[in-house]
Amino acid sequence: MAVKVLTIDDDPDILIALTLILESQGYEVITARDGLEGLGRVKLDVPNLIILDLMMPRMDGFAVCKELQKPEWVKYQHIPKLILTSIREDASRRRYELETGVTLEADSYIEKPIHPDVLLENVAKLLKGK
Repeated sequence: MAVKVLTIDDDPDILIALTLILESQGYEVITARDGLEGLGRVKLDVPNLIILDLMMPRMDGFAVCKELQKPEWVKYQHIPKLILTSIREDASRRRYELETGVTLEADSYIEKPIHPDVLLENVAKLLKGK
């Protein structure tokens, strides 16, 4: 059974690059173009890992993280989240904490542009349980 990775990003070039990199290692890749579509895919496909951009239309990655902390999402809260964004990590965490009053629940954080080896190393680590 293939390991499913859900990638949520509004940039089609990023989705294509992530799909090529991950599929080259045997992962099954599911894509979504914004947070709302991504949350629907979480319920439909129950991925083993979520790779999430922060800045997207309709529902951004901050809102996705906040939504996944709600009680109705409890059966999906075990899914590790890797943030993949062009925003510096400390700025992202500060904004999220100011807006929500809680810590950004991300298991790993990679700043764009991505290097395939760094991405695959983080994905492997998260899927093993760190």
